[in-house]
Amino acid sequence: MSFLFQDLRLRSLTIKNRIVVSPMCQYSSKDGFATDWHLVHLGTRAVGGAGIVFTEATAVSPKGRISYADLGIWQDEHIEGLERITRFLKTQGAIPAIQLAHAGRKASRMTPWEGGGPIEDSDLAWQPLGPSAIPFHANEPAPHAMDQGDIQQLKADFRLAAERALRAGFQILEIHAAHGYLLHSFLSPISNQRTDQYGGTFENRIRLLLEITKDLRSFWPADLPLFVRISADDWLPDRAAWTIEASIQLAGELKALGVDLVDTSSAGLHPEQKIKVGAGYQLSFAERIKKEAGIMTGAVGMITSAEQAETIIRSGQADLIFIAREFLRNPYFPYQAAQLLHEKDFQWPNQYVRAKLK
Repeated sequence: MSFLFQDLRLRSLTIKNRIVVSPMCQYSSKDGFATDWHLVHLGTRAVGGAGIVFTEATAVSPKGRISYADLGIWQDEHIEGLERITRFLKTQGAIPAIQLAHAGRKASRMTPWEGGGPIEDSDLAWQPLGPSAIPFHANEPAPHAMDQGDIQQLKADFRLAAERALRAGFQILEIHAAHGYLLHSFLSPISNQRTDQYGGTFENRIRLLLEITKDLRSFWPADLPLFVRISADDWLPDRAAWTIEASIQLAGELKALGVDLVDTSSAGLHPEQKIKVGAGYQLSFAERIKKEAGIMTGAVGMITSAEQAETIIRSGQADLIFIAREFLRNPYFPYQAAQLLHEKDFQWPNQYVRAKLK
């Protein structure tokens, strides 16, 4: 048996392989509701054999959306459409997972195919929130610097969103604290210049994420996993930014609170980031966090082949492989990976068996 297709025990769940459909924004919702697009997009990847299928970043409040077309879970009415998706994913042997998110100062934007800039229509736009009144781009309007009331509301929004996620049938919950969105912007001194208990020192800057994590872990069932996605490094080497060393320390704190896995991405905080992109370019971050913080990690970023994914798991660099763009290109990546790795026990859907290569 290949290492990529070995199962993995996470609390009460048995993940059938190490392949994860990474959260990928689809910008195809209206008022936050899941549509047929989401059912087919996510359902196809479950039919394709992924062990875990994640929704895109799902907003915990209307102001937490990146764009007006983001998926949401801020009202009970969103549950029905999401439950339809989780029900189908389970029939295919995939674990349904949801990423809870707040876009912070990167909110109120047009969709990527509309240019991705700030929404200019005053009837559609809203003022983004941030730890400090520092915009992502210097020429854009500053976000509202969150006061204590805003912070308490945010924590309540995450809690209510997690309650709805459970009712919708999700079995893995992930807190999005990466890519320059709200919780990442609290972590980094580049975007967080507060002088209260949520800014300044490392301990203060991680406080909000830890408070939300502790609250959700106390509510989320003890037999179901909790993940956190982080940007392990801001890729701003010439500035006092968030670094892999800080991420390792944070990961230890998250582990102590009952987090099961750190989904290890990077960057997204500042437009002047200097990323050294290449095959598996973020893998060293996942490997260091796994080894130095003693917590399971997920590897993500430019992982495009079965052999590459197999090597990552076999060598112990990470525990799960989060795949994004390759799944957009090929929803049936696990089928081909199983064939290339000579994995004889990979289960095809009955409806597709006649196409299986001998």
